[in-house]
Amino acid sequence: MNSESGGERNSMEIASPSQENDQSKNFRTLTLLYSNYLWSRFSNSPFIGKLSSFCRQFGRARSRRQKLCLPLPLPSKSVHSSLILTEASRIYDVLEDVFEHLLSNMHNVQKNLQYWQAKAEGSNAQKAYFMMFERGPRALIGETVEFVRNFIAEDSSFQTLCHSASGFISERVSVLDSIRCALAVFLSQVYMAIDKQGEDLVADPQKALPSLLITINGLFSNLENSIAQLHVSLSQIDSFAGENNSYGLVFNRMTEVQPEQSQWTDDEIRGAIDIIYKNLQKLDTYLSLIIARHRKPRKMTRYWIRYTCGAVGLSVCSLWIVRHSRLVGSPDIDNWIREAKESTISFWTEHVEQPLMSIRDELFETFRKRHRGVMDSEEVQLTANSLHRMLVAFCEQANGQNFPENATDLELLQIVMARYEKEMVHPLKSAFGGELPRAMLIQVQKLKLDIETAMLELNQILKANEINFAILAALPAFALILLSIMLVRSWVTQDKGAEGRGRLARRQRRLLIVEIEKKIMHYQSCMELGQAQDARYSFGLVLYTLDRLYRAVERHAKMTGEWSCLRQDIIDLAKPDLQTTHKLTITSRMERVYDCLLPSLK
Repeated sequence: MNSESGGERNSMEIASPSQENDQSKNFRTLTLLYSNYLWSRFSNSPFIGKLSSFCRQFGRARSRRQKLCLPLPLPSKSVHSSLILTEASRIYDVLEDVFEHLLSNMHNVQKNLQYWQAKAEGSNAQKAYFMMFERGPRALIGETVEFVRNFIAEDSSFQTLCHSASGFISERVSVLDSIRCALAVFLSQVYMAIDKQGEDLVADPQKALPSLLITINGLFSNLENSIAQLHVSLSQIDSFAGENNSYGLVFNRMTEVQPEQSQWTDDEIRGAIDIIYKNLQKLDTYLSLIIARHRKPRKMTRYWIRYTCGAVGLSVCSLWIVRHSRLVGSPDIDNWIREAKESTISFWTEHVEQPLMSIRDELFETFRKRHRGVMDSEEVQLTANSLHRMLVAFCEQANGQNFPENATDLELLQIVMARYEKEMVHPLKSAFGGELPRAMLIQVQKLKLDIETAMLELNQILKANEINFAILAALPAFALILLSIMLVRSWVTQDKGAEGRGRLARRQRRLLIVEIEKKIMHYQSCMELGQAQDARYSFGLVLYTLDRLYRAVERHAKMTGEWSCLRQDIIDLAKPDLQTTHKLTITSRMERVYDCLLPSLK
């Protein structure tokens, strides 16, 4: 009896984790169903309908002012002049909103998909690090417990962790890639439908409008079927199965209207447009749920360890500051502030103020000497004349002959030195009765004259190079200011993806052109092989990449005056009927001609 009860207890304990998982899935499913029910009741109210209609009108007016997305494939005629007088003019704004929603959702999917693809290309150690440390503290605790449990049970705990990480990442890559494929196909179909009926829509909108609305309605149905097939193909993934059962995408349908009906009433046009907006709202809601489940972790989640360490360090520093502050009666911080103030004043006085005062005094002295430069030159000249007269008188007395006035000081000095050497044989006798004192005085005078001449020449050299010395002294300060300006400029005008102004932004814009070329060639190969679905997918990616390039280069091309030509080239690349060779020629010209797409100068 006890063994049976023990077995039942063990079976209950073994089954408890699965029961908990089922309960969590049921709770999540119930929560999503209840939230969807509340949202449907809330969105169908008359007040919310009027408010959403006003928001759509305001959004359309704002989008008409900004024109941020890739232009529609309509003829270059005056579209607004032919449509503004009819109710069909709203279809132009509706198509712009459809494009804006699709491109925005594709961009959101693409950002998360690129993150998970980069993680999938990493090593096993990087994947294990992501699972342990980049998904928040709860994931760290759970993965640590699971790692220890696997380590106790078997030796392949690290391999189990790597396998779990690979499955976690590959699931998100698969889901997001499938969503991107469905959106790209839908985008390409809508674009081709508009391109096909663009001439008729401008020429006779009342006749072409019904067929275009019916076509768009059918494309929404195709998108619904594609996403339904996505759910079926991914139903084997447990985490996606609960989502599949909890929420499905079902678009509204238009009322049955005969395609051959030549003209719709105003109520039918308004009803069809409202259905399109409701379908866009449902698509946004569905994609927000899918992306929220498979999005990349937030920056706070990825770097939570750094932020935690920073918060702990800041808390410790705050407690230390409080312990030494007036709040607890400690004068330490006041003393430290006073000592720091005194040290700063002392440092400023000794190492900044006094050197500056010395430099100022030197500058004043240099300025004073500059105005006395003529007097110094005259004094030197007078000293030289006096020395020359002394040399002549000495030589005439020593040799007993007259010397010409043009005799050089060097010749006279040679005679003086010869006389000096002769007198030095008997220094005592020559000091009292000879010419030794006069010879020594002449040498001293000559030395003084040489020193004054050298100082005068040095002063002239310093005056001539005063500007150079000033520039040389200012170089460190100039380098510091330049470095500060560069740091501030890099912080203010930092690169924001391909829309930035730096070297990295230029590189990303050129990489967008490379991606466009690859997708155009893939589209052409799919068309040649008869793979229509893959061709539509490739063309949708071409449109998405062209939209990213359109947004990235608009501001820069307007600044250089190249926007009109570059815009037309981007529109030509989006034409589905243009030959591939012509498109590749356009991309090659774009890389060579336009300034905003040229490589940065090193």
